[in-house]
Amino acid sequence: ADRVLQEIENLRSAAADFNDQDSGRLTVATTHTQARYALPAVVAAFKGAFPRVRLSLHQGNPPQIAEMVMRGAADIGIATEALDHYPGLLALPGYSWQHCIVVPAGHPLLAEPHVSLEALARYPLITYDPAFAGRTNIDEAFAARDLHPDIVLAAIDSDVIKTYVELGLGVGIIAAMAFDPARDQKLRMLDASSLFRTNTTRVALLRSRRLRSFTFAFIALFAPHLSRQVVEKAISGVEESYEL
Repeated sequence: ADRVLQEIENLRSAAADFNDQDSGRLTVATTHTQARYALPAVVAAFKGAFPRVRLSLHQGNPPQIAEMVMRGAADIGIATEALDHYPGLLALPGYSWQHCIVVPAGHPLLAEPHVSLEALARYPLITYDPAFAGRTNIDEAFAARDLHPDIVLAAIDSDVIKTYVELGLGVGIIAAMAFDPARDQKLRMLDASSLFRTNTTRVALLRSRRLRSFTFAFIALFAPHLSRQVVEKAISGVEESYEL
């Protein structure tokens, strides 16, 4: 029954694309970090190219995003964690990014020539909730050194993390893209690329769902290497590996 309903939806999508390729609705499910830092320029470019498409952004945690795509409530899911754990989804790599460390001006870590995990573990830490923004890589790095940091606050929002770092409650670990020197003038950033593994943000699609032309366009704006041809090959199963 689910297959039949999906085929009916695909036929409707094909008919809509044939009649009018430049109008319709596109729903993107994503996390706060992606919506706040990675997607604004993409959304602006997309709206300029497809002004008659109604674009909706739904925020959630990665499992919620996966479920939204799987049940058809979202056309695209974008997140760093979990999307590649669902067999019904095609999770393509969008882009890679690193974490960074943020501290208030004058913090003792700024005097360290090279910040180590051991040095970080001496301070209370403020970082992401375990379901968000590469937190898995942070936990694994400390565990590999048998370190047990005191994480005093876990948030889903980079701005919340930075706010509490400014208040002096701990050292922050955030996505490097979330640090803006012009906005975050009370904070200083330290490179953490040697401490934590590189993170990959993925674009998730329902394998059985036919995509509208403007959906392919949105994906290509977000990740230029994911052209329509590449995505169609991946959906058809012609190629299985698309790692960055």
